[in-house]
Amino acid sequence: MTTTPLILIPGFWLGGWAWDDVVAALPDEFDVHTPDLPGLEPGAARGDITRADHVQAVADLVDGLEGDVVLVGHSGGGAIVGEVVDRRPDRVRRAIYVDSGPLEEGAAIDASAPQDAEVPLPTWEEFAAQGSSIEGIDDEHLAEFRRRAVPHPAQVVRGAVHVTDPRRFTVPATAICTSLSSEQLKPMAHGGPPFHTELGEITDLTYVDMPTGHWPMFSRPADLAAVIAEAARA
Repeated sequence: MTTTPLILIPGFWLGGWAWDDVVAALPDEFDVHTPDLPGLEPGAARGDITRADHVQAVADLVDGLEGDVVLVGHSGGGAIVGEVVDRRPDRVRRAIYVDSGPLEEGAAIDASAPQDAEVPLPTWEEFAAQGSSIEGIDDEHLAEFRRRAVPHPAQVVRGAVHVTDPRRFTVPATAICTSLSSEQLKPMAHGGPPFHTELGEITDLTYVDMPTGHWPMFSRPADLAAVIAEAARA
C-alpha cells in the first residue's frame, strides 16, 4: 500500500517526541516522520546551530523520501517549514501550519534574543505574558513538557528567514488556528508586524479553527491528528 510521507516539525524547545500522542492517533495511510532538529537532542551542543542547519535537515529528509510530502510545522517550526517549501516547492504537496505560518524574507522569530548560545524554556507565567496559552494542557503533560524540553539554539531564534522562490506561494497550505481564531488571524496574515507572515500570499490556503492553547499536540492530540489527516488528504 502506498503511504503519504508526513513530516511533523515541532516548535521551540521540543524534539520529535512532542508529536507522540498525535502520531498514535494518525491513520496508517501516512508514513510519519518526527525528526529531532539539530541541537534539540538531549545533551547536544547548540552554540553553533543555525537556522540554515534546521532548514537543511528538513530539506535532506524530504530529499530522502519518495513522492510528494506533506510538511507540518508548529509554532517556530512553521517558519522552518516555510523555508523548506521555498527550497523544495516541487516536492511539497501541502504545508500545514499549526498555530504558526511561513515568515517573510528577513524576518526572525526574535531578533532581540540575547547573544547567548541557547534560549531556555520560559516559565509558564512568562509564556502567558507573551500570549502563548497553555490552555487545555493537564498537569501531567505540563510536567512532561518541562522535563523533556531542552534549550533552543539561539542562532535559530535570532536568525533571519531567507525565501526567494515565488513558487512557494503556489504550494497549497492549511492554517490550523488554535490560540487565535481564523477571524482574528486573517487581518494579520500579511508581511510586517505583528507576525511578519506570508500566509495571506498563498494562493490555495484553507483555515481550520480548533480552539485551544498554543500546544494542541498536548491539549487536543486526537483532534489535531484528525485535522492534519484531513488536510493532508486534500
